[in-house]
Amino acid sequence: MPARIDLNCDMGESFGAWTMGTDTEVLASVSSANIACGYHAGDPAVMRRTVRAARDAGVAVGAHPGLPDLLGFGRREMRVQPADVEDMVLYQVGALAALAAAEGVRLRHVKAHGALYNMAARDVSLASAIARSVAAFDRDLLLFGLAGSVLLEAGRDAGLRVASEGFADRAYEPDGSLTPRSRPGAVIDDPGRVVERAVRMVTQGRVTATDGSEVALQVDTLCTHGDTPGAQALVRRLRAGLESQGVAVRPAWDRTGA
Repeated sequence: MPARIDLNCDMGESFGAWTMGTDTEVLASVSSANIACGYHAGDPAVMRRTVRAARDAGVAVGAHPGLPDLLGFGRREMRVQPADVEDMVLYQVGALAALAAAEGVRLRHVKAHGALYNMAARDVSLASAIARSVAAFDRDLLLFGLAGSVLLEAGRDAGLRVASEGFADRAYEPDGSLTPRSRPGAVIDDPGRVVERAVRMVTQGRVTATDGSEVALQVDTLCTHGDTPGAQALVRRLRAGLESQGVAVRPAWDRTGA
């Protein structure tokens, strides 16, 4: 298993007068930032401000495109056609790339958000649509996807480098999928459990599912969520726990596929 891991966080999810997360504080502990692109959260000012903060913190910047659902925060599944998904992802990645360029920053990765991410993890047509849009924009971008999912396969088929993602603060089902947020216990907020699970994923390649079974998974990057209560302290403790086990935290874009 790797002696290094990327620690990524979803952020830039404030919108207008609505504030979500503690991005500046979280940036001190992560190596990659997935910045919302205005569909599920974020707006142009928030996007540019978050890019600037990530740049100043030395954190890799990636696009976090989602479904057009501000009200549901992009976590509600929608009936969408692959062609529409391809255009929506391309539109969002392009918007963030433009704002990033204005700040002297190059995008390094793309990670779909919420319902779009989970739908693409199991639907080959949606996964291929996302991969096509990323490849059409920039083949040097790294595509993040759920460990063991068809999204990673679609990325490879499109000629992209991919990063297999694990979730330190989410429960897993026996088939390796994430437990739906509608179920109790889907989000793990006990810092000790989060750190323990993360270290085990990275060093042993395993995670315990909701039924007690063991799921094998290979991870290149671990996700935490900026909107989790106490995110700042949790991410800081998570990084410290990984480093205490000899795991170096580095951006995924400069290590995956090497």
